[in-house]
Amino acid sequence: MNVELRHLRALAAIGDEGNLTRAAQVLHISQPALSRTLDQLETRLGTRLVERTTRRLALTQAGRRLWEHAHRMLRELDDALAEVTAGQRPLRVGFPWAALGRHTVPLLRSWRAEQPATTLAVRWCDDPEAALRQGEVDAAFLRLPPSPGTGLDVLPLYREPRLAAVPAGDPLAERESLRLADLVPRPVAICATASTTRAELWPEGERPDTFEVAGVDEWLTSIATGESVGVTAAGTADSHPHPDVRYLPLTDTGPVTVHLAWPHTPTHPATRALREHAVRRLTGRARTQAMSV
Repeated sequence: MNVELRHLRALAAIGDEGNLTRAAQVLHISQPALSRTLDQLETRLGTRLVERTTRRLALTQAGRRLWEHAHRMLRELDDALAEVTAGQRPLRVGFPWAALGRHTVPLLRSWRAEQPATTLAVRWCDDPEAALRQGEVDAAFLRLPPSPGTGLDVLPLYREPRLAAVPAGDPLAERESLRLADLVPRPVAICATASTTRAELWPEGERPDTFEVAGVDEWLTSIATGESVGVTAAGTADSHPHPDVRYLPLTDTGPVTVHLAWPHTPTHPATRALREHAVRRLTGRARTQAMSV
């Protein structure tokens, strides 16, 4: 198909910026030149990648898939070229905002002790799966399994109970545990970044009012001020304690499974070592089975 690196760089910039003018500025070329490059790419592939009108620009479904692949391929090329002069780069691992709770520091410390030759670079990601698909990280810990058809291998590691998060001064905070129904009279804050909670967690017809907040700080503030309550995985209580938020066990909902995911074709030679290390430290088992999605 004679697709060149300049075509991939053009699509990557267009998808990132959502605007031809800004993408052209990032690439240090003119907007007409960028438009011609995009037209060439679409012609050579025989499919529309970008929907363009006078008011908006958006990637098509095919465009979004290629945009993710383009990011990954370009980063792999940049990494390969950098290794020629600088040696092997760190193993980049994406963590969600709740990290691994109480397991986070022991896992990182034991890796440093057992693998001193391979630096592990931690990346805190709003969406670790997206960072993994785009090649920003080599592996990622997830609390939701990856979407089908993403070309990732995924390994379930352990399960965390769900907790309710309520304002410290709320009558609910005086209880030892709660049920989902106890939260229904109050608005429930849903974190927009990699949240494991949705209204569908409650039975149909018995669901609370929900609203989205941008991130963990907004989520905690909303609960601490009495505007809402929340539901989260146990790791949040370890990673994000708050003097005005109390975390309580939920007795009638299932746990959240923590997964490790990585590309089916690994992007770093230490990926297998990370998988084995995570299994030993987080599951206590010698081996476990990964699956492709």
